[in-house]
Amino acid sequence: MSFYELFKKGHQTRNKAHFASIASIAMSDGKISEDEQALLQTLAFKLGVHSSDMVEILNDPAQYPIIPSNSVEERLERMHDLFDMIFSDHKIDEKELVLIKKYAIGLGYNAINANELIQNSIDIYTGGISFNEYRYLINNRLNK
Repeated sequence: MSFYELFKKGHQTRNKAHFASIASIAMSDGKISEDEQALLQTLAFKLGVHSSDMVEILNDPAQYPIIPSNSVEERLERMHDLFDMIFSDHKIDEKELVLIKKYAIGLGYNAINANELIQNSIDIYTGGISFNEYRYLINNRLNK
């Protein structure tokens, strides 16, 4: 097997594991809503998860362990994907909060950073940010 094939296989494995994490959050309330299903389809495409793999993952997402990343950017992107799924119904429930904390730590954040990241993300997704934070986010985005 060539180096490229090994790299590709490892990348696909990480993406399937990430998709399984997202699926676990979608299924945390016992059902997958239409909004969650649509987001799962979009993220499966984005992550290169084939439809047959998607069905297998949805049947048993627990068979895919969390695979941490050495890339700060990739970890943050994965957390963003998870929050997109959580807030597809515009709220976070207790089960989702427990899962997101486990996933954040599983992705490589320490407990303190995970809690801070989660609280900041909840504030952003629920609109609970101050004007100064809003201005910072907007200005930072406009200056790119």
